[in-house]
Amino acid sequence: MNIHEHQAKQILQEFGAPIAKGAAITAIEQAESAVAALPGPVWVVKSQIHAGGRGKGKFKELPADAKGGVRVSFSADEALENIREMFGKTLVTQQTGPSGKAVNRIYVEDGADIDRELYLSILVDRETGKTSFVASTEGGMDIETVAHDTPELIHSIGITASAGCTDSDAAKLADALQLDGTARTQGMALFKNLYNAFVAKDMSLLEINPLIITKSNDVQVLDAKVSFDGNALFRHPDIMELRDETEEDEKEVEASKHDLAYIALDGEIGCMVNGAGLAMATMDIIKLYGAEPANFLDVGGSATTERVTAAFKIITADPNVKGILVNIFGGIMRCDVIATGVVQAASDISLNVPLVVRLEGTKVEEGKAIINESGLNVIAADDLDDAAQKIVKAVKG
Repeated sequence: MNIHEHQAKQILQEFGAPIAKGAAITAIEQAESAVAALPGPVWVVKSQIHAGGRGKGKFKELPADAKGGVRVSFSADEALENIREMFGKTLVTQQTGPSGKAVNRIYVEDGADIDRELYLSILVDRETGKTSFVASTEGGMDIETVAHDTPELIHSIGITASAGCTDSDAAKLADALQLDGTARTQGMALFKNLYNAFVAKDMSLLEINPLIITKSNDVQVLDAKVSFDGNALFRHPDIMELRDETEEDEKEVEASKHDLAYIALDGEIGCMVNGAGLAMATMDIIKLYGAEPANFLDVGGSATTERVTAAFKIITADPNVKGILVNIFGGIMRCDVIATGVVQAASDISLNVPLVVRLEGTKVEEGKAIINESGLNVIAADDLDDAAQKIVKAVKG
């Protein structure tokens, strides 16, 4: 689960991270009081969307030469003008895709006297299995270019879970970021606090870009992006309250209500599979035969008829779906439950796209009988390879 920058900063501040004073705006009527609450003389107006590259982004509704989604203002009037121009508009960045995201929140904060911009993040390194810091002296909006062109400027430091972020780890990070004096002392304390926040809140990503050094040699978190492990959210009702469903795909929100593992993609073939590994293999073989999957969907091993019905309706709600592949290998999941859910959903929505079904495993004969007797126009498949070829042919001709 992702949260907004202003929410991330609030959490990090609770763990001792230094951040600038700021105010979040969720309605345009709050603009004047938010700006007045900050002393100035510089106000930074930031669009709040779940995507990076906001500063270089462009608003669909504004002229091409208009400023991006992060604007520095040198008077209260200019800050208010920027807020009014940005609020409710659609911001397009490299990460949003061409459709962009509506700016329904804005964060206004004090300007900073920046000397250097650094990059710092914490994530789980899949190669080592450790929680790792990633640090670079080349922070700011072009960190992706740095990673591509000069990877030697990016440093990774793994943390041993049993010891936590030690003085030695913090010193390595301070060296990597070339910190000295007050900034080194503050930075070493900050690294430990950030690690504690990452672990305590079950984060999957904590990214600070940039982490700045001010001209007085102080450390400050200027921007923050935080994602949480969805499997651990039951332990954090306070974090769940920060969820902004308007930033999520409507189909993914609906899927979460039914405990379905669903991720929307850009293809034309909807997939309903049981088991994440089989789902990945199904998407791969669809691509192998020249088409693209429209989603990842794992109904799990304990799905009910109702959940299967909900899953099928979510798939068909995607206007890009031109065909559906149901691929079930029944172990814990019974084929007759899947078949009943598919038939129920197809009957409810008057299915009008090709449907290929491959069933194998527990209660497979009962499942096939339910499908065959349903009157649906179903294309039966013998195995995964056969199923993929048939659905691609049905869609592409």
